[in-house]
Amino acid sequence: MKNIVRQALAPALLSLAFVATYASAQTTPASAPDAASGSHARRHADYIEQRLNTLHAQLKITDQQSQQWDAYAQVVRDNAHSTDAAFRDRARQLPTLNADDAMKSYASIAQLHAENMQKLSTAFSALYASLSDDQKQTADELFRNERARRHGAASHRHAAPAAASAPAPASN
Repeated sequence: MKNIVRQALAPALLSLAFVATYASAQTTPASAPDAASGSHARRHADYIEQRLNTLHAQLKITDQQSQQWDAYAQVVRDNAHSTDAAFRDRARQLPTLNADDAMKSYASIAQLHAENMQKLSTAFSALYASLSDDQKQTADELFRNERARRHGAASHRHAAPAAASAPAPASN
């Protein structure tokens, strides 16, 4: 039973790491030049690629698993892109929104996150099913460590810049 819970939570934790890192970095004022937001989007895309490359290496994805990996990685990228667009749109609109509309825009982002998690969960389940027992053990450890890093960083979130609270790649 414990293993089933871990399997169910693992993709959620990785997605939350991506989204939480991104969401906490969304402090650029809506009046910032488009070049700055474009630069941020590129840095975020680079961060996502770095995390995917690190996870790919840590899990030792084989050629036989590449189809499931590619599907999972594309969902991560798509989710990051849709979340990026949603936060950018909200940031642009927020200064003119009344409280009710601001709450609705936040609810829309929460709904997007839930939908993204469903997509990620499905893709991760297919990938996880293709992993060997050793790879599953590595994945389980990585996701547990990711959660521990986020919880440890959360207590320092108010004292450190958002980038400092971003989860670091796990090392073997």
